[in-house]
Amino acid sequence: MLLNDIWRSIDLPQASNGSRIRIGGQVICRQRPGTAKGFVFISLEDETGISNAIVTPQLFEKYRLVITQESFLLIEGILQIHSGVIHVRAKTIERLPAPALDHVDSHDFC
Repeated sequence: MLLNDIWRSIDLPQASNGSRIRIGGQVICRQRPGTAKGFVFISLEDETGISNAIVTPQLFEKYRLVITQESFLLIEGILQIHSGVIHVRAKTIERLPAPALDHVDSHDFC
C-alpha cells in the first residue's frame, strides 16, 4: 500500500480547512460519550503526534467491525480547523496494514 498521500499529524495545521485528506496511524483511543448523540471520536498516533477524527453514528454502523477490531486505521475525510482545534470528519475508514504490530491495545470508549 502506497502511503505518500497520508497527512502526518504535525503537518495538519498547514492543510486547508475544508480540504479532503487522509490520516493514518495506530488507534490510541476510541470514545463514544453518552452525551455525543452516537458520535465516535478516534485518536490516531503517527510518528509525529496525534490526529483526531469524528465519526457519525451512520458511518460507525457502516464500519463498526473495522473501527472496533483494527489496531491501525486509515481515515479519509474533511479537515476542520476551528479555534485552533483540528480534526477530520470521517467519510471512509479502512484497515491500515501493519503486520508486525497487529496486536496493539488501545484505550477504548473511555
